[in-house]
Amino acid sequence: MSEWSLQKCASKTLNTEAQTCDALEQPSLVLVHHEPFEDGFANGEELTPAEEAAAKEASESKGVVKFGWIKGVLVRCMLNIWGVMLFIRMTWIVGQAGIAYSCIIVVMATVVTTITGCSTSAIATNGFVRGGGAYYLISRSLGPEFGGSIGLIFAFANAVAVAMYVVGFAETVVELLINSGALMLDEINDVRIIGTITVILLLGVSVAGMEWEAKAQIFLLFILVTAIFNYFIGTFIPVESKEKFGFFSYDAGILADNFGPDFRGETFFSVFSIFFPAATGILAGANISGDLADPQMAIPKGTLLAILITGLVYIGVAISAGACIVRDATGMESNVTLSGLNCTDAACKFGYDFTSCCGCVSECLVLQVMSVVSGFGPLITAGIFSATLSSALASLVSAPKVFQALCKDNIYPGIAVFGKGYGKNNEPLRGYFLTFGIALAFILIAELNIIAPIISNFFLASYALINFSVFHASLANSPGWRPSFKYYNMWVSLAGAILCCVVMFIINWWAALLTNVIVLSLYIYVSYKKPGEPDWTVRHSIKCGVGCSDGVVSSRPQCLVMTGAPNSRPALLHLVHAFTKNVGLMLCGHVRASSRRPNFKELNSDMLRYQRWLLNNSSKAFYTPVVAEDLRQGTQYLLQAAGLGRLRPNTLVLGFKNDWRIGDIKDVETYINLMHDAFDFQYGVVILRLREGLDISHIQGQGTVLYTEPLHQPVSFKQYDEDGKAHTRPLLKKEKRSPTLPLNVADQRLLDASQQFQQKQGKGTIDVWWLFDDGGLTLLIPYLIANKKKWKDCKIRVFIGGKINRIDHDRRAMATLLSKFRIDFSDITVLGDINTKPKSEGLTEFAQMIEPYKLKEDDMEQEAAEKLKSEEPWRITDNELELYRAKSNRQIRLNELLKEHSMTRKDAKSPGESQTMSWSSTEPRSQHTPPVTFIHEAH
Repeated sequence: MSEWSLQKCASKTLNTEAQTCDALEQPSLVLVHHEPFEDGFANGEELTPAEEAAAKEASESKGVVKFGWIKGVLVRCMLNIWGVMLFIRMTWIVGQAGIAYSCIIVVMATVVTTITGCSTSAIATNGFVRGGGAYYLISRSLGPEFGGSIGLIFAFANAVAVAMYVVGFAETVVELLINSGALMLDEINDVRIIGTITVILLLGVSVAGMEWEAKAQIFLLFILVTAIFNYFIGTFIPVESKEKFGFFSYDAGILADNFGPDFRGETFFSVFSIFFPAATGILAGANISGDLADPQMAIPKGTLLAILITGLVYIGVAISAGACIVRDATGMESNVTLSGLNCTDAACKFGYDFTSCCGCVSECLVLQVMSVVSGFGPLITAGIFSATLSSALASLVSAPKVFQALCKDNIYPGIAVFGKGYGKNNEPLRGYFLTFGIALAFILIAELNIIAPIISNFFLASYALINFSVFHASLANSPGWRPSFKYYNMWVSLAGAILCCVVMFIINWWAALLTNVIVLSLYIYVSYKKPGEPDWTVRHSIKCGVGCSDGVVSSRPQCLVMTGAPNSRPALLHLVHAFTKNVGLMLCGHVRASSRRPNFKELNSDMLRYQRWLLNNSSKAFYTPVVAEDLRQGTQYLLQAAGLGRLRPNTLVLGFKNDWRIGDIKDVETYINLMHDAFDFQYGVVILRLREGLDISHIQGQGTVLYTEPLHQPVSFKQYDEDGKAHTRPLLKKEKRSPTLPLNVADQRLLDASQQFQQKQGKGTIDVWWLFDDGGLTLLIPYLIANKKKWKDCKIRVFIGGKINRIDHDRRAMATLLSKFRIDFSDITVLGDINTKPKSEGLTEFAQMIEPYKLKEDDMEQEAAEKLKSEEPWRITDNELELYRAKSNRQIRLNELLKEHSMTRKDAKSPGESQTMSWSSTEPRSQHTPPVTFIHEAH
């Protein structure tokens, strides 16, 4: 079996963002495409009112300012990662650790950030990303406990980071004032005054809007990049006046001297802890995810490219500084020696003796090295200003955005007031002023040496949880976890999470402990109190039902399979097991029709027996029998009571009723009503049809089927002793190899067909027919099946209806939609001839099929016809036949396409349409085709 088909007719889409239980309608294709169809029709049908509203809403959002991956992510990440560390501390790190160890330090930090960047990219490309940055990514993956705790401390860390960067800027200005003798009061108060003025100006830029903030970032980046180029250009220009400061341009002797470490009061890890905070700006772009035009593309592309560029620049500065600057210099002319015989270091051959400076570090010279080396010293000062102000501005914007998302989810009491947004961009103005207040408080302290390592640990805790989120989602094997970013690995993400935790303790062990205590306390609070728990809290729960969607991340089919005895319809069992194994729930429903009081002892024995059968056949399912007066009543019982809590089925799976033409018509009516009952209970419906049939109960014991004693025979599986204890005996056994009559051809084909889904499938296709605006289950089931080992050689093909004059447009639109769903497909076929009139042979065959069920009112009196119709409502009238002729012709035409492309779909019964008419239109669509599955998601 190489090809089989799936289809559905509900007007729903596979939503790429979480839906709440209050949502009555899922977005249409028009909303997903972000534009209405050119002529207002989708596959030849008019837009529904919901689609028109969605299109209107999409057009109204055009005034919102959105950023691309360069301005929105790349620029912000580069500004934050470079920061002030590049100019003030990088040369000091080289002096302490040497070129080799400095490069190792940069590479180690880059490895941690790259792993985290890949994990961030995986989460960001796994569905729709709203605003909230790290908080949104973690909370939607691990739930509100971790997300809420990290969101709070991450927002606070960004707020305090504003103060850190502003104080760094103010201290640089104060140093310039001291050098020029223009100090206003004293150093501390001047830092406070300048810091306060600076943060007020930054607040004004932020409140002015994201567009102005982005323009300011571009300007600051230009200055920063100019300062960096200024430094590298200066390294190639030897100036004699700079030699007393230890700068001699590139020299092999200087490179060899500085290649190894010379730690003075420091260790490798202490130097690493000083450098690593420079690499903690990788989430600057993700933090404004709500303001990005396409977060799924922008976050991976911008973040990873920023990590690469900044990492190369840091390594370039380390190598260039170590190759052209000696480790020790006094800056005094008196150190000049003419003989060069009194010293042995690299400066001697240039006529300088700096041995008197060995073993000490001149702090003033450390801060001046970049300015000394550069071609134009003031540009380095401008670069320091740019680095500090840009980082402060980015943090001032990030903190309110993250906090706003946290407030909207109402996880903590009393903070919802800060979730209100203003303007088209939904700016969190209240959050801006709250961040301003926190930053101002720490600026007035003007001493952040104690709080700085805590902030770094807050960032690292966020990185650790982002990496763990990817590992957790991959390990859980959730069907909704299918990021379009493929360059990640669950074990590498786990290693990244562990590395982040290790680095936390390397930087500052007591700050790491404090961070963990705060995260744990907030986690316990949310777990215990559960205040205002949002509707998307579904990290471990299973989809609560199609009408109450938990979102694509955890959405999975939970199936109630009407198998009867599980071993009587193995094909149905195997197919469902193929897409529920390890990812969903499967219940084997068995209705035992009886009007008498049930024999509970026998019912319990059957339950034990068939559950053991499922276990022995490696079928992860639960056997659920029920006693009722008829099939419909029993199925209603199962639809209402099966499962527990959120571990409840949301999809009813049935076998196709092959004998509907020769059986009792009331059985057909009951069968069709089962589907409508399922829709009433908000279930989806899946129907499997095999040409050979499904039920093999009459040939039990043949082939590989386990032998069980027939249900009608009295069975005793437990023998109870007088003391009430029970002992057991084997409930199942292989059939003894006694001589058996050979099976006839039909039974042999039936037996072979019943095992086809258990075999490894060869190269073939899984065909999905998409006739109208629908999705969800139709794409989810083939995706789950195609990911199984037995089906890995099968490709997904998608067929859609369309018009001859817009085939290319429809194909591109569908390809775009599938890429948004992260569904891999091998081909998309647009059928422009779907509305063509069917062939006469098909029309004749259909007419012959419904002939026995026609009312034939022309051959009797009107009163007699009305009486017969009331007694047998399944009779098809001439008026009904004419009313639904177009629908019938469409189904007949579909059968012709099914035979050509091996596909099908199922329509719901129209209001006023008889059961016979509805089911008659289903028969021709799946006649003489490979195995077919009808899928109908709940409305």
